[in-house]
Amino acid sequence: MPNPVRPPWLAEVQQPPALIPESAVRPAPLLFDAQHQPIPTIEAWEQRRAELTGRWKTFLGTIAAPRARPQLSVLEEDKSEGVVRQLVRYEAEPGLPIEGYLLRPEAPDRGRPGAVVLHSTVSYTIRQPAGLEGPVDKQIGMHLARRGYVTFSPRCFLWQYSHDNRLIEAVDWLHQRHPDVTGMGKMLFDAIRAVDILAGQDDVDPKRIAAIGHSLGAKEALYLAAFDPRIRATVSSEGGIGLTHSNWEAPWYLGEAIRRPGFPLDNGQVLSLIAPRAFLLIGGNSADGDASWPYIDAVRPVWKLTGAAEAVGLFNHRQGHAFPAVAQERSYQWLDWFLRPEIT
Repeated sequence: MPNPVRPPWLAEVQQPPALIPESAVRPAPLLFDAQHQPIPTIEAWEQRRAELTGRWKTFLGTIAAPRARPQLSVLEEDKSEGVVRQLVRYEAEPGLPIEGYLLRPEAPDRGRPGAVVLHSTVSYTIRQPAGLEGPVDKQIGMHLARRGYVTFSPRCFLWQYSHDNRLIEAVDWLHQRHPDVTGMGKMLFDAIRAVDILAGQDDVDPKRIAAIGHSLGAKEALYLAAFDPRIRATVSSEGGIGLTHSNWEAPWYLGEAIRRPGFPLDNGQVLSLIAPRAFLLIGGNSADGDASWPYIDAVRPVWKLTGAAEAVGLFNHRQGHAFPAVAQERSYQWLDWFLRPEIT
């Protein structure tokens, strides 16, 4: 890969929009402890971060991770546009085979950046990022592989354990197997296993791994970055950063508990856990956009405290629930820049 150039628009994504909607949710400031006292040091923030991480993991539910890295069986392989594309099968949980697409440049190399690319809500699931089906603008895995990345796209469990898009069937399956695990908790577990797979590839630099997704995939990318420190740079496109911005209460995400009065957790906390690693929120004024700025503004002091003030931002392309060319270009430049070898 050529040496990345500093994106000329970095300062732009750290500026507030001209007008923030009056209805926009303004999350609580993050640099305060449980007793509402200011957090002045990185050490104090790390303590608060550990507290928030524990509270969120308890709410999400946890699945015990196998110690061994998943073993891959190659089911299909083809080449397209200089990219080797493999459909692989592996076990995320013991005894539960699932498929994903592994893409890499055809030219051999070592130390490549890797990216977990999470598909959106489409029935053809992993064929979308792999460049096999659906609109070209969502074929993110193929886009990145052509840029020199090794990418892995796991199938979301909602389609693995349901029929005819009746997603509630997969939720019922999950709660029979793991009664205390939320849908997002399962998605997080599966995404972490995807990182395990990428980090184990001979041509991937395990210190240069990203997460990216649109819509459903954006939600997964947010949580993966928050709870897996191996993710060094993230792009979350139109997932709905606030709990009221999208259908986070759906049973396959966080469930109705988040709508109960006094629910103490918020995605601003999740976002803060990513600092100082890079996070770019992409909006089109649908699930995310001008109304999302207060979430970025709330966490900017955390990024500043941790010495990475320019590594968080919001880009609003104003084209609705989409991932248009300008968003693609900026997303990939963001990943290139923040995964450059000298800072990882």
